[in-house]
Amino acid sequence: MLALAGLHYWPALPQGAERPAETASIAVDEPITPIPEPILSEPLKVRLGERLFRDTRLSRDNSRSCASCHDISANGATGNRLDHGIDGTTLPLNTPTVFNSSLSFRLGWEGRYRSLDDQTVALLQAPHVTNITPGEVAQKLNSDPDIRNQFVVAYGGRPDADNIVDAIAMFERTLLTPGSRFDQWLKGDASALSPLEMDGYRLFKSLGCVSCHQGVNVGGNLFERHGIFHPLASPEPKLLRVPSLRNVATTAPYFHDGSAPTLDDAVRRMALAQLNSTLTDGEVKAIVAYLGTLTGEFRGKSVGAGP
Repeated sequence: MLALAGLHYWPALPQGAERPAETASIAVDEPITPIPEPILSEPLKVRLGERLFRDTRLSRDNSRSCASCHDISANGATGNRLDHGIDGTTLPLNTPTVFNSSLSFRLGWEGRYRSLDDQTVALLQAPHVTNITPGEVAQKLNSDPDIRNQFVVAYGGRPDADNIVDAIAMFERTLLTPGSRFDQWLKGDASALSPLEMDGYRLFKSLGCVSCHQGVNVGGNLFERHGIFHPLASPEPKLLRVPSLRNVATTAPYFHDGSAPTLDDAVRRMALAQLNSTLTDGEVKAIVAYLGTLTGEFRGKSVGAGP
């Protein structure tokens, strides 16, 4: 059993079972691994965390919740180039999706946060996001008998700064999206990808995209400077956490400044800026087709399919 980001995952095959030869030949040497299914070890806390995630009392003026910028019925973020803060100001960076965030080694575009708990506290307190402290949230929630009782059942006590943050982070750790067609291919289904998608994956590897976008999250596990050969997007911040490409076909617009409106545009610009490669239309088409196979499922529906 593997413990990852507070969740526990069991191996895909029972101990002692033999993996089919086709599966082994496909999966063993690949730089990307499938997303595991989450196991809900503490459902009461997760259920409470989801309620908090949608609760507008987590903002100073009761106007917005985490879900205001992270819509889990859609792509886990928004479709905006840049979202707006609680005070109406434009936020400086494009909103990343919350899906699969627990699989990244750091959080946020600049990788400032080492855990979901740390990120939750920072975003709650950020003046332009929700502008409130966890302690102030606790004061609000303690005046509500219903949610106060839910905390007592889940945590054995009333809402406080620590268990509020813990519940939100517990819920966010469940926001995994397994079941993509590429993961099916990794697990041994040779028919899961079309010839064009397979060509795109081969290009993705041979061009060097996979040097930064690999592992279970197809990214999210290292820092990189952007604009190595040519300018890519807004020059600041210069050093970024490499984003995950999971569900990337659903998360337009792209880049830290949201300046690439389509995946086609993002692929062309990334290849030129980071690899010094000018791609043909056919190469872009193939890579975009491959990236579309990284769309997984959440609660039995394809990410981005809507409620």
